[in-house]
Amino acid sequence: MNFVEPIRDPGKIEDMKRLLLQQSDRNYFLFVMGINTGLRISDLLPLKVRDVKGKSHLLINEKKTKKRKKFKLNADLRKEIAGYVAGKDLDEYLFASSKRRQPITRVRSYQIINGTAAKLGLTEIGCHTMRKTFGYHFYQRTRDIATLQMILNHSHPQITLRYIGINQDLMDDAVDRFSL
Repeated sequence: MNFVEPIRDPGKIEDMKRLLLQQSDRNYFLFVMGINTGLRISDLLPLKVRDVKGKSHLLINEKKTKKRKKFKLNADLRKEIAGYVAGKDLDEYLFASSKRRQPITRVRSYQIINGTAAKLGLTEIGCHTMRKTFGYHFYQRTRDIATLQMILNHSHPQITLRYIGINQDLMDDAVDRFSL
């Protein structure tokens, strides 16, 4: 099984944004939306302009859990959204394919994120990296595992810590400090 990791280094996140923006506004916005909402790629790809334009919250039915989710869009993300959707039709997919009238596929989104990350020397990167990056940095800034657990819809704090790679960080730090 392949495990993907969060992008822990804020500088690498900025490098990803820069490279993705050079590719296209869509690729950049996919990453920005992913790392600022922590949504699964299966919940991001079907979004349409009408779902986010002028909204303070995103309302979705999670594909995996079938649960209704209401997620606050922070001020910075709302600015990104406003710029990205300007002039777009309300029925247009946010992450529209250039080849067909549908959103890009999960495979294509993986190619975009993983391919760009590879140019930066990042490994263990996939679609879930955006969700994990959100979780990792949310936790690093707030240390609020209970709220993060609710946002990510996990059943236990330990699952959330493992998911965002904190357990691995703690083990790595402990081994770094240990010597016989």
